[in-house]
Amino acid sequence: MYGAGPSEADKSLIAKLAVSAMEELVTMAPGEAPLWITSTDNTLKCLDEDEYLRTFPGGINGPKDMGLKSEASRFSDLFFMNHLKLVEIMMDVNQWSTMFSGIVSRAMTIEVLSAGTAGNYDGALQVMTAEFQVPSPLVPTRENYFVRYCKKLDNKTWAVADVSLDSLCPASNQCRRRPSGCLIQQWPNGYSKVTWVEHVEVDDTDVHDIYKSLVNSGLAFGAKRWIMILHRQCERFTSAMANIPAGDCQEVIVTPEGRKSMLKLAARMTLGFYTGLGVTTGERWTTLSGSGADSIRIMTRTNIDDPGKPTGTILTAATSFWIPVPPKKVFDFLRDVNTRSVWDIISSQGPVHEAAQIANYGPGNCVSLLSLDKMFILQESCTDSTGSYVIYAPVDIDAINFVLRHGANPDYVSLLPAGFAIHPDGPGQNVGEVGTGESLLTVAFQILVDSVTPGGMSPVSSLINCTADRIKLEVMRDDPNIIR
Repeated sequence: MYGAGPSEADKSLIAKLAVSAMEELVTMAPGEAPLWITSTDNTLKCLDEDEYLRTFPGGINGPKDMGLKSEASRFSDLFFMNHLKLVEIMMDVNQWSTMFSGIVSRAMTIEVLSAGTAGNYDGALQVMTAEFQVPSPLVPTRENYFVRYCKKLDNKTWAVADVSLDSLCPASNQCRRRPSGCLIQQWPNGYSKVTWVEHVEVDDTDVHDIYKSLVNSGLAFGAKRWIMILHRQCERFTSAMANIPAGDCQEVIVTPEGRKSMLKLAARMTLGFYTGLGVTTGERWTTLSGSGADSIRIMTRTNIDDPGKPTGTILTAATSFWIPVPPKKVFDFLRDVNTRSVWDIISSQGPVHEAAQIANYGPGNCVSLLSLDKMFILQESCTDSTGSYVIYAPVDIDAINFVLRHGANPDYVSLLPAGFAIHPDGPGQNVGEVGTGESLLTVAFQILVDSVTPGGMSPVSSLINCTADRIKLEVMRDDPNIIR
């Protein structure tokens, strides 16, 4: 990630580039055919490149690099959140990276060139760097060095535009961000409409073959995924604010304050899962065992001062593989407490039941506290049309009871998240619907280790292989069309 800010000589160039990017975004976002054409699966709008070149000859970033592939899509939806709050989230790097933690693995504001009008972000201009990910070691992260510009278009509409600063940072040219961003419009009754445009040129040669279809469809990095993540997070925010009970299965005392703290702890757990899989500059995955797509890959990090994680060397082990089973079936199997003992070694020691549940909006979206003999497991399951996740972590009984009963600060509850990322194998498959199709499944664990040596990795390899094999065997067991 780049830490140096732009020189004084570059700042005027950056401002001009940002204004041009905003003009292009405002033209593209509401545009229709022939600029935008409907995707083959009728789920989003894709850019007609020939029409784009006629509409914007030359291009703000210069001509297309022939070694890069274009990805451009548009998607819009309504959200139950104040439009000004959404603008604030987009312009605050900490809120932005947390809100979109499923896709933003790292982010930093390098320099604020303009804070905008007093009291709001109209005219705000900031130089940023970010890395974007798919939760799998088989899809490299994408790094961007770019300028973000916010502008109030009228009393009800704001725009936030991004564009790469290629001339200032040639090393980022493996992923060039052409004018991208969103229009945020105020709608009645507390709703906002967001129209997202995602337009990049990228070298995707290092994406593994089994993930090529997902990436090419736009479900990995495109506009629809950004919108779906925003949707899920807005629903989480609404759920956290709602004064409703924690669910019929409640066996532990959950106060209204404890409910909010439990959701906050779950949000930190999911963030830890995503960042654990994100490879930042200077880091890399190392192949531990196996060959091909489903080999096991590991990465280590050292925690010294984060109170939310155990101190020491934390190893992330992950494997991704294709499985000829619809995503919904895989998701339902992994989040079901009744089948958990099939794949979870911890749960095989005794019965598992749900002690408390906080339902978010939509079927399958909830935060649960699972009870085992003398221990609890915090789990969040979430799903949308671009992907599904089941993320969990064992938690200390005394600590979680204190959080649930008294609404204590959950930031000091130590977590090592593990879990699953489930993606459809390409377009035309809705994750949330029953039907045919195949899945891409990532299994990931985070483990505290004394040292990282080849001999000490055997238990890690056995654990992840055993988990993956048990899942494959069980979800394919009753499918007569699968040849084994």
